[in-house]
Amino acid sequence: MSAVVSAACRACGGRDLETVLDLGRMPAADHFPAATSPVRPQESAHPLSMTLCRACGLAQLGADDTETAEPRGVEPRALRDQAADAVARVASAGLLRGTTVREFGSPHGGSWLGSLAERGFTPTDGPADVVLDSFGLMHEPDQRAAFTARAAATAPGGVLLVQYHSLHTIVAGEQWNALRHGHFAYYTLAVLRTLLRSAGLSAIAAWEFDLYGGTVMIAAVHDAAAETTVVDIDGPESLGRVLAREHGMDDPDLVRGLQRAADRNTAALRDRLEEFAAQGSTVYAYGAASRAVALLCRAGVHRGLLAAVADASPAKQGRRMPGTDVPIIGPLELVAADPDRVLLTIPDLRAEVEETYPELAGRWFIDEPSAISGERPIR
Repeated sequence: MSAVVSAACRACGGRDLETVLDLGRMPAADHFPAATSPVRPQESAHPLSMTLCRACGLAQLGADDTETAEPRGVEPRALRDQAADAVARVASAGLLRGTTVREFGSPHGGSWLGSLAERGFTPTDGPADVVLDSFGLMHEPDQRAAFTARAAATAPGGVLLVQYHSLHTIVAGEQWNALRHGHFAYYTLAVLRTLLRSAGLSAIAAWEFDLYGGTVMIAAVHDAAAETTVVDIDGPESLGRVLAREHGMDDPDLVRGLQRAADRNTAALRDRLEEFAAQGSTVYAYGAASRAVALLCRAGVHRGLLAAVADASPAKQGRRMPGTDVPIIGPLELVAADPDRVLLTIPDLRAEVEETYPELAGRWFIDEPSAISGERPIR
């Protein structure tokens, strides 16, 4: 994807954009240099900020001068389990009708096509009975065009399923490092419904999941089919619950709490790593995820504080965390190193890594603002 700079809202085109989170100049979240390459200042020269449109309420990435080229990670079990759960819930609601499916994938990998194939669906490049988008839309710099494309891909009697990481979750959980290059939009259901309407679609039902602290999946159909589509759940009630929970997310002062969380979280992590170093403890991390890039860089982490980051993706091993000299290694190397503490950068992986690496029992600590700083997130 070419470099993108936004002076107007990515959804409505409005110019009244207010900065709610500014992380300064950071490394590109998807560029992992070779482990042997020197750390250069230009690595950490990319502006990273979140703005909020006062006209339509979309929280969005500010200027982005990076090129998207992300090494694909290994899909965690938490995502696979949640995908299976989501498909089962949609099927229970009677919305998996027809025979064709089309997926707009995420650069992070993972696919729901297998689950749909098990239910008799065949992939197609044309309009489909079921259209899937799990965390794909947020990677589109032109939001209105992206929704139009998904509407065109949905057959007249078909259903579009969109899953998103809720802005309410990000703010309430102080997940400031959900902001990263290449992630152009952070949704509430209210904003999502406006974008759907602009493409001739209506949201008819919503489901909530614990993934990433709180994700939402909505089902949408063409406006002409909205009144006649039968859903075996209370669609209006399910939508109403999400709308009520996300109320207020168009308030810049509320969303600006992410700035305070970012400042507090990075300082607290740095203090904790320095404390471990002073005790002579060896500390590693698990999860060379894009969300960890700004965290480690902003906290000024180096090999003296964090020996290495383990990751299951062969595409990332042999590289280093951008903006730092911290190398990325394989999980077996992590186990062999026998560290005193292991920072888990993706909390959703905890059950999986504890089961997979019992040798590291009792050594994990979680990268969450409330876990590191001891402060309670806003609710």
